[in-house]
Amino acid sequence: MGDSGAPQTTAVLLAAGAGTRLGLGPKALLPFRGRTLVEVLADVLLAGGCREVVTVLGADAAGVRAATDLSRHRVIDNPDWATGMGSSFRLGVAAAAPEDHVLIALVDQPGLSPEAVSRLLASHRPGRVTSAAYREPDGKLRRGHPLLLDSSLRAGAAEAATGDAGARVFLQAHPELIDLVDCGELSGGEDLDSPEQLHLLD
Repeated sequence: MGDSGAPQTTAVLLAAGAGTRLGLGPKALLPFRGRTLVEVLADVLLAGGCREVVTVLGADAAGVRAATDLSRHRVIDNPDWATGMGSSFRLGVAAAAPEDHVLIALVDQPGLSPEAVSRLLASHRPGRVTSAAYREPDGKLRRGHPLLLDSSLRAGAAEAATGDAGARVFLQAHPELIDLVDCGELSGGEDLDSPEQLHLLD
């Protein structure tokens, strides 16, 4: 805990998927900046001001552990990863220190920067959800990731997570709680989902 006694933030990095649509194995192991995507993003979250990073593995978890150095972070395996993101979301939130806010990040966002993480942490208000947002061509802000859940909202968000939905069901039910933080000049916010997007790793 900090000197102020205010809650700190644990990052949960969701990295359990098999990367089926991409067809290159788990996205966690994609080569990025001389390492793997999961290693780089876990370090980005720590550098941005999160006090701990909980990385949730699933598909070929043993292979990912063997091929990476995540010793600076806490790594947990989700045996039910194939049921969708919801189970990884619940597991990651439960693993965070009970008093902490939780920042949810996705392993398939190579554009994430420490500056964007710091901006979310600095912008967060008590009792709120603080979401990175990115500009659409029409100028409107689109909610994206990372997503910072206040410590008071963690349980409700986890309870609502099901199937392939992480926080989505909870956010759709409580739009009045969401603060959008424009991170567009720091990242495009794109998810790496198809072979056409592999340029995001360049």
